[in-house]
Amino acid sequence: MAGVYIHIPFCKQRCSYCDFFSSTQDRRIEQYIEALCDELQERKGYLNDEPVETIYFGGGTPSVLSISDFAKIFDALHSIYGENKNREVTLEANPDDLSRDYLPTIKSFPFNRISLGVQSFDDRELKLLNRRHDSQSAIRAVELLQKEGLKNISIDLMYGLPGQDRKTWEHTLRQAIDLQVQHISAYHLTYEEGTPLHERLKKGRITPVDEEMSNRMFDILIDTLTTAGFEHYEISNFARPGFQSCHNTSYWTGTHYLGVGASAHSYNGFSRRWNNKTLMPDYWISGFEVEILDEKTKYNDFIITRLRVMKGINLNELTSLFDESQKQYCLQQAQKHIANGWLQLDDNCLRLTRKGIFISDGIMSDLME
Repeated sequence: MAGVYIHIPFCKQRCSYCDFFSSTQDRRIEQYIEALCDELQERKGYLNDEPVETIYFGGGTPSVLSISDFAKIFDALHSIYGENKNREVTLEANPDDLSRDYLPTIKSFPFNRISLGVQSFDDRELKLLNRRHDSQSAIRAVELLQKEGLKNISIDLMYGLPGQDRKTWEHTLRQAIDLQVQHISAYHLTYEEGTPLHERLKKGRITPVDEEMSNRMFDILIDTLTTAGFEHYEISNFARPGFQSCHNTSYWTGTHYLGVGASAHSYNGFSRRWNNKTLMPDYWISGFEVEILDEKTKYNDFIITRLRVMKGINLNELTSLFDESQKQYCLQQAQKHIANGWLQLDDNCLRLTRKGIFISDGIMSDLME
């Protein structure tokens, strides 16, 4: 099985924290969609006839597209991969795009999962992040989708925001739970260089939360969501039973995927490819970079991706993909972290403990070659 990722880089406005490739030049959407469909056709052999199980529209803000834009993309997808029902078709959306008038656009196509960029249910925090919506419009968007029969809704949240405290974070989590969504992704704010928030940080206009508060917020996140019945299946992702993100899980389990559009990444087991960050079709279709994966890189990728998920590193899988010596190397490097209670070994799987999640980057580095 394989996946297809479609990058839609257009936004009505830029968020203050975002460093993903995006543009507010919506006049270029039509040209972009035509080029994206050309790329799909040009790269139809990339997945070597593997059945496509998941399709993911990410951005940017894919919910700025019109019904005719989606029609062109799905026509291209169906002409290449057939019209068999995919297990999961996800649309990333901004809450204030999801009006009653926009719902027919979603229902015209095989979307069965919606991922809403909510980030917070606190209006002060949303203003800081330069989000287009307020907390009430996010609530209305979820309720509107539910009334229309959407049964797989995910929301993105952020923590570690300047000025955020335990009370506001708990309020956001409680509101998310009360909405009865099926999936929650929660990410700590990162000050990416070149973003407005990073500039404000450099000028001393905002103060980041300290490490102790960051760790406390992560503790609150895990405790609150698991108590509410969510499974903590990946470092930043929580799902009700049966609602793990199939597409995102493929990134962590070595499933092959094709990424089309500006800045999109692809992986076929032998190499990684990423398109240039530009709206000029000639430069992101023909202008791309490729990394051929040697055995060392494959092993390191395996360590990084498998350790992110709560199932951890299956040592039998490690041995079958590589060899016994790399398994022994991994176990040797893991011993000090097991002794410190940061890793646990059971059922022939090596997993992060609750304590280990906080220092996961360092642990992954130690297990890599």
